[in-house]
Order: sequence, then structure tokens, then C-alpha cells
Amino acid sequence: MVRILLVCAGGMSTSLLMLRMQEEAQKQNLDVSVEAGPEKNIEEYMGKFDVLLLGPQVRYALGNIRKVCEGKVPYDVIDMRDYGMMNGKKVLEKAIEMYKDFYHKDI
Repeated sequence: MVRILLVCAGGMSTSLLMLRMQEEAQKQNLDVSVEAGPEKNIEEYMGKFDVLLLGPQVRYALGNIRKVCEGKVPYDVIDMRDYGMMNGKKVLEKAIEMYKDFYHKDI
């Protein structure tokens, strides 16, 4: 199972995107779980996710995220357009691609 964590300021604005990603994963019959949470608690989540995606509104936290995640898990900022459109399919595709590139294995 691929565990994806979406983070934003409070974990609330990523909730709809999380649901859309879960729906898309079910449609594609992928073994994926998607959770949402606040950026400030990222260290508490370490070991509980395989891919980390930041909401565009917390791009400022990328430096801190880099310190915590570098070399341990893949991380990136969600494309602003995909986030604004709540495009669960595109964001899920990005997360899966990140997983494959980082861990060198399929899901």
C-alpha cells in the first residue's frame, strides 16, 4: 500500500482533495491510502507515509519539510492549478510517479 500524506496549514483545505484522490484510487483499483494533516505536525507523521505533498498555500514550509524529509521520503508542492481545481486524478498520478521514482518499485 502506498501511503500519501497531504499537508496544509490546518489539514482542512486538503480534505476535499484527499477525498477526490481516494475516489480516483478506487476507480483505478490502486492500493493507496490518502490522509490530510497540518504542516506543523509533520515530524509526528514520519514513518506513517510514503509520499508527502504540500498544499500550495504552505509552500513557505518547504525548507522545514526538506530538513525533516530529505532522503527519507519524496515530497513536493502540489501544482496550484491542480489544487485549485481539486484535480484528484492529476495529484494522485503525481504522487504515484514520485513513489515509483523514489523507491524504484511499482504499486
